[in-house]
Amino acid sequence: MRFLATQAIQVSLRAAVAAGLAYWVARLLHADYAIYALVGAIIVTDLSPAMTRRLGWQRMAGTLIGAFAGAVLLHVLPIGPIALGVAILASMLLTYLLRLEPSAARVAGYVAAIVMLAYRADPWHYAFARAWETLLGIGAAQLVGLVPLWLREREGEPAPETKRPRVKRGRE
Repeated sequence: MRFLATQAIQVSLRAAVAAGLAYWVARLLHADYAIYALVGAIIVTDLSPAMTRRLGWQRMAGTLIGAFAGAVLLHVLPIGPIALGVAILASMLLTYLLRLEPSAARVAGYVAAIVMLAYRADPWHYAFARAWETLLGIGAAQLVGLVPLWLREREGEPAPETKRPRVKRGRE
């Protein structure tokens, strides 16, 4: 029995490289919140470049919607539980109205809440910084996704998630 499947090794390595690259570039560019470049890279990394693009698009859209909604509503509503609920509701509903995926809605909701709770002194600065740093992380994941896969499952061997465990019967 293999401890780690080649897919697990490759996606973990790709995420680690993309995150490190994104964080390094963000630090070189004096990013205020370089950690969001790192987080963005990890969350969107996949073995399939097409899936990485799809996840990246959803993540970016959710980030932009949430940051915008949180910053706008911060100027309209007094901060408190009701304002947070309205910001989360509005940003998540907007993603669904735009026919985005649930992952984008979740990102939009929590980014809107973060803007309202933690960055009320300068929400537009945070919204802009969060957007470009997330984009940097997504870009790093896309770049790493261009590297071809180097490990393949052995021919004739099913992928780990389809392999069935051997059942002992009687005496063996």
